[in-house]
Amino acid sequence: MVKQLDENNAGPDHVGIRLWGAYEAWKAEFVSAMVEAGHAWFTPSRATLLGFVPRTGLRQSDLIARMGISKQAVQQLVDGLEGEGVLERIADPDDKRGRILRHTEKGRAALDDADRIKAEIETRYRARLGEERFRLLVEALGEVRRGG
Repeated sequence: MVKQLDENNAGPDHVGIRLWGAYEAWKAEFVSAMVEAGHAWFTPSRATLLGFVPRTGLRQSDLIARMGISKQAVQQLVDGLEGEGVLERIADPDDKRGRILRHTEKGRAALDDADRIKAEIETRYRARLGEERFRLLVEALGEVRRGG
């Protein structure tokens, strides 16, 4: 039997929980829309990894450092995305031992869809909150992120 938690037992309510919950809701909406747009390979973990790969590409060792997860976990995600034809590894011209990760044509098409979908989500948030509240939200989040 599954025990359900009521709101009194759900744990503390603080800004971190609210920020995390808002991010999780946004990411679920984003991933769902990407899958609906024809990117069946797109999952939350792959979305996270792709968020760390700039459009210009980067060294795989730098990706590992940026993500802060194990080399093996990054390797597994990259292998999967390479297998799907989304990312490719090329020789690093500055270090023949190193590999550069970059988006393939399929990966760049997914980025174009991602840009469109993010704008659509933002439009829905603006409609839900109203222009002024949305502007204030964006400003507040920017201040929190900058630490000021």
